[in-house]
Amino acid sequence: MVDERSAGAVVFYSETGHDDPEYLLLHYTAGHWDFPKGNIEAGEVEKQAATREIREETGITDVEFIDGFRMTINYRYRHGRRPVQKEVVLFLAQTKTRQIVLSHEHIGFAWIKYEGAMEQLTYRNARNLLTAARGHLQQRSVASE
Repeated sequence: MVDERSAGAVVFYSETGHDDPEYLLLHYTAGHWDFPKGNIEAGEVEKQAATREIREETGITDVEFIDGFRMTINYRYRHGRRPVQKEVVLFLAQTKTRQIVLSHEHIGFAWIKYEGAMEQLTYRNARNLLTAARGHLQQRSVASE
């Protein structure tokens, strides 16, 4: 049984649309590096929650979701003494905005190309997500040629 549901996205910036994109990583106050995401609120669908969380955490308002990419990560953590089962739904989204306005939940951010992002991300599930997102972008690029 899932106790919490969140939504977010691998947000990327590409100057031309054909170059090696930069991915947005957030440095959370707990110390880890990850993608923008947060709890789905009552009445929201997944992409609405992802859009809101990106806006609240980064100030980015122009995300464009890339069709065909949706990945779910499940994990457990403890809230005090209570175990929590969490499900996070993540999308792939492009932005033309590079300027970030961080929320109080974060202490930093970075726009990083794939190799650097793989080194910076704290959790293996986030690295797996980035690898899948990059693969999706590459397949999409090949299909459009």
